[in-house]
Amino acid sequence: MSRRNSGGAGASTAAVFGEVLRHFREAAGLTQEGLAVRIPCDRSHIARVEAGTRVPQDTFAKTCDELLGTGGVLARLWGRIDWYPEVEHPDWFERRAHMDAEAVAVRAYQTQVMPGLLQTPAYATALFARRLTDGDEVEERVRARLSRQQRFYGVGGPFYFVVLDETCLRHVVGGPAVMRDQCAHLLTVGRLPNIRVQVAPLSRSDIDRPDTSLSLIELPGGERWVYSESLDRGHFGDNPTIFARHSATYDVLRADALSAPESAALISDVMEGYEHHEQSRSQRGQLDQEQLQRRQRRRLHRNRPRFPRRRPRPGQQEP
Repeated sequence: MSRRNSGGAGASTAAVFGEVLRHFREAAGLTQEGLAVRIPCDRSHIARVEAGTRVPQDTFAKTCDELLGTGGVLARLWGRIDWYPEVEHPDWFERRAHMDAEAVAVRAYQTQVMPGLLQTPAYATALFARRLTDGDEVEERVRARLSRQQRFYGVGGPFYFVVLDETCLRHVVGGPAVMRDQCAHLLTVGRLPNIRVQVAPLSRSDIDRPDTSLSLIELPGGERWVYSESLDRGHFGDNPTIFARHSATYDVLRADALSAPESAALISDVMEGYEHHEQSRSQRGQLDQEQLQRRQRRRLHRNRPRFPRRRPRPGQQEP
């Protein structure tokens, strides 16, 4: 992650957190390696947090508080920092990320995968891991994605209305357990006063769905933008005529999609399907383990050495 306040204008809040961590670490007589072993994590992670180039998780701050005896200073500092400016998004997504930080309303349609504003950490991790092999890069991308959610989930957050194509629920990312938790997350955030989640069911072929995922973004100054993505870039448009056309299409889509309560019922059904899949897999795993143990016992019995039995001669009794 790059430093955002280059040019000597002053330390970033991430750098301040790093300085405080370094102070307590050195006061405790620990090297970066020594602290990393106790957490545990890589030494490079400690080095990057102290340098202000890595956004730590809240659990990292709490663990350091306990290990270094800070009295909770790091956790309190972590909670007061606005980490949003400290995370790094892909260059082509930077503009959209800034819009999310200012938007008063976002209306979205999503197909295939869950929108970033609704993804769980496990879902986002599994999604990025499909394309990235560097674990540190995956972690930074996930942190950046989750940072965009903070103001939408907070009190008084901007309006977020999203229509999910049912493919988002059926397209398995990370396995049934991840999808089950993702569905549960949709049900939770869908109850927030500023968020509504609706589903366009696959059974409704009459619904006019956009050709791609898109977002209609309204900014405080009255600016309105249409945003969509291709494979490796984002596309923005502020032409009022184009925005009005997409807005009308979206309003019809929302009207034709399942209502929020109906959508919640469908999401619950899909979630139960993933739960049953997990239970069945667990039961199959137990059965496979029992069968393996029986095979091993039979194998041990067959491989046990056999001794010839003494048989009595004719007319001779056994002792």
